[in-house]
Amino acid sequence: MKSIVKHSIAFLGFSILIYLILIFIWGSVMPIWLNSNLIFKQRGGHLHSRLSELNKHQNVDVLFLGSSHAYRGFDTRIFKESGIYSFNLGSSSQAPVQSLLLLKKHIVNLQPKKIILEVCPQSLSSDGIESALDIISNGKIDYQTIKMAIDLNHIKVYNTLIYSGIRQLLNLDQDFVEAQHIGKDTYISGGYVQRDDVQFEYKSPLEKNINPEQMAAFKELVSWVKSKDIELILVQAPVTTTEYHSYADNTGFDKLMQNYSSYYNFNTLIILDDSLHFYDPHHLNQLGVETFNAELIDLLIN
Repeated sequence: MKSIVKHSIAFLGFSILIYLILIFIWGSVMPIWLNSNLIFKQRGGHLHSRLSELNKHQNVDVLFLGSSHAYRGFDTRIFKESGIYSFNLGSSSQAPVQSLLLLKKHIVNLQPKKIILEVCPQSLSSDGIESALDIISNGKIDYQTIKMAIDLNHIKVYNTLIYSGIRQLLNLDQDFVEAQHIGKDTYISGGYVQRDDVQFEYKSPLEKNINPEQMAAFKELVSWVKSKDIELILVQAPVTTTEYHSYADNTGFDKLMQNYSSYYNFNTLIILDDSLHFYDPHHLNQLGVETFNAELIDLLIN
């Protein structure tokens, strides 16, 4: 009996070792289009650039968190011109689970006086997988990252966690520097990503249903921030009129957010032109960003 147990343990250990080796080889040599269950996202969204310069930013007036609406919508240069020192810690498809993780990891260094959390039906309906892959690929693997992966319990997340963890153990990315210009995107120090002027591109809207796990993480984030005696402001960034009216219950979402903290829905506070101020249904172009940020700064100051 003891022999069977020993052989079983040995076989299990050997199998795990082989799996780890195969994951690393597969992730290293296979093209992205073949890696449907291993997504190493070290480029795009500029999260690597944000995390690389984060230690240079301390005691900020405002910390921005949220999805691409945040890092493409809050231009830290514009806030600086108004005397507001800010850092943008947005990331691709960031949902409350990932916002909370990033906040807990980096709040000691950033020490923000205010936190502006970008909220929208999409982020609260997200499964969090895409954002998790982005954070695992670009951030330090630690206990909180591993816990997030276990909570999400998805094969893509596990495989990417293993692959990224091995790369970190072998210091394969210690010299990696993300390009400032990627396609039509330009990374601006402080976390903002500026998109070159492009023609508006229409995309079909998708149905949004709030994910209970994201809602639970959102509630935890709100409570955690308030326990630190930091002002939390919830902001819904502008989207195109068509996109906004594709949401099933905007009034209900507004009421939900108002229950938790100061909340401003800029889809109802400012008037923007879909073709003039946006480059796709979700994202403002630079003219739109400047208009939106000016209104938000007015609100913060007054």
